[in-house]
This record gives sequence, C-alpha cells and structure tokens, in this order.
Amino acid sequence: VQLQACGGGLVQSGGSVRLSCVASGRTFDFSDYGMGWFRQAPGKEREFVAAITWSGGSTYYSDSVKGRYTISRDNARNTVWLQMNSLRPEDTAVYYCAANKGIAPRTLDCDYWGQGTLVTVSS
Repeated sequence: VQLQACGGGLVQSGGSVRLSCVASGRTFDFSDYGMGWFRQAPGKEREFVAAITWSGGSTYYSDSVKGRYTISRDNARNTVWLQMNSLRPEDTAVYYCAANKGIAPRTLDCDYWGQGTLVTVSS
C-alpha cells in the first residue's frame, strides 16, 4: 500500500494550500479506510490535524485548525484532500496522510502512512 502526498510548498501567512494524498495498492480498498492528516513541526511530536470516515459522512479536526482546514475525499479517485486556509507560521510542518481500516484515524496508531509533504508558512 502506498499513500502519496503532495501539494506542499512555501506560502505566505494568510494564504492557502491544498494537499492531496492518493492511495494505491493491489489489495487496498480505499473505501474501507478512514483517512487522516497529521503534521510534525520541527522539534515537535507528530500531531493529529484532521480525519474523515470511509464514507466521508463525518469529519474531525484538531482545535488548532478547526474552521480553517477542510478534509474531503473521493473514493472513486482513491484520494483525500486537505484544504488549508488562513495559514499561520505555526502551521509550518511536514504533513502526513494516514489510513486506518474501519475508523477515522485520530491517533498515531494508523495502518498506513504516507511519506509527508512540507508546508512552510512565512510571516
């Protein structure tokens, strides 16, 4: 199973970025998995950002991004997105997508992880 995240880069404070994560694998059924985004800032532990259930019917956010970030998915395209608006310098981190069978991942105990994509927010 591969989770390929992309879309990171350098953005100014107040700007927006959209991350994508495409899942692939011969026996991987994307619609069986809750998907999530986590981030790890320099010198800090990896933390939960957002998650979405397998159907897309429920979403979850950390308090620090609620109202600014939106997670969505398209099961036909094996893709999950993270729309990040009103970015702040403290949002600078490597962002990872993750998959968890059956439930939306909100802890670090996930079945699969992507390689991460760096988002840098300049002040």
